[in-house]
Amino acid sequence: MRATLVILTMAYMLSQFYRAFLAVFAAPLQAEIGTTAAQLSEASGYWFLAFALMQIPVGWALDTLGPKRTNAILLALGAGGGAIVFALATVPWHISLAMTLIGIGCSPVLMASYYVVARSFSGAAFATMAASILGIGSLGNIGAAFPLTLLVELFGWRFSIMMIAMITLVIAGLCYLIVKDPPKVVTTQKGSILDLLRIRAMWFILPMVLVNYAPAAGLRGLWIGPYFTDVFGSNIAQIGTVTSVMALAMIAGNFFYGPLDRLFGTRKWVIFFGNLSGATLCISLYFFGGNSFWTAAGIMAGIGFFGASYPILVAHGRSFFPEHLVGRGVTLINLFCIGGVGVMQNLSGRIYNTKITETTSPILSYNAVILLFCVTMLLGLAIYLCSQDRTD
Repeated sequence: MRATLVILTMAYMLSQFYRAFLAVFAAPLQAEIGTTAAQLSEASGYWFLAFALMQIPVGWALDTLGPKRTNAILLALGAGGGAIVFALATVPWHISLAMTLIGIGCSPVLMASYYVVARSFSGAAFATMAASILGIGSLGNIGAAFPLTLLVELFGWRFSIMMIAMITLVIAGLCYLIVKDPPKVVTTQKGSILDLLRIRAMWFILPMVLVNYAPAAGLRGLWIGPYFTDVFGSNIAQIGTVTSVMALAMIAGNFFYGPLDRLFGTRKWVIFFGNLSGATLCISLYFFGGNSFWTAAGIMAGIGFFGASYPILVAHGRSFFPEHLVGRGVTLINLFCIGGVGVMQNLSGRIYNTKITETTSPILSYNAVILLFCVTMLLGLAIYLCSQDRTD
């Protein structure tokens, strides 16, 4: 399974790249085809919403077709095709269409990895292995930061994206040639998403999943670029620097969370206090982010670090799933996680648009978006307090 996990992790690097690259493209897209920050926020939201809506069919496909075909076909047609549409865009709605297609293409890659791990290794090792895949795969987040800014400066944004499209098609081909499906579960039991939603423990976990990744993904995936441009007058190289810092913090957070459930003997309280720290930093960004360039950069890096609790949240939810519904279970969690980001990106774009017409101070418009992150995180934490702890 080693070669399978290597290829699936490479595919996940692409997914991380695609969810974060708009922050770098904000300025050239605005200059060439007239996209606004709000339109880019909506386009980013379409990526997450398309990704989330695909989780139900992806869960079925993983349990029935296996990760090999599911991954290769969607990655090639969706992500590869969407990247080509992006490179050929001439009006803002082309970007929204491209991001929707790319979201569909990226929808199976992480879940395919988690499916292989859940079916091939012990439950006790799941959080650590899942965090390692997420951490290594998050190098794609780094690629969508400073390296991408250099590529764009050298070759222009259209050629840069076309190169990424070709790389995507190559990795999709490798998925088909190298990835091995784990043995299917032989069972007479039937099951569906509704069976998972009847598990009472999930009622308190899923709201936390819905909101926990939204601040880190929203800031890193889009708002960090316009924020530093409008509030501090940053150039593309400086934006590349701060996005790289936040990306590195998110990778470090993945490895930080990975072994903590086994170290402390609890998943619930690791998740709770980690996300409480992230919520506290969101509040700090609201009050102190405008003080200086590096104050804002440091706080956003902290939000990225503590917002990396997703693997241990998956492990918490996975501990309640029957074996024959593992594929549907992990994709259900992913639906809530990525769907939450998609909803928040669209909602934050609308809030920003409303606020920008009321004030001439850029920081106030961005603070309205940050306040949305603060409130939803605190609500998620309040519900999660009632969750049942479980370790394997």
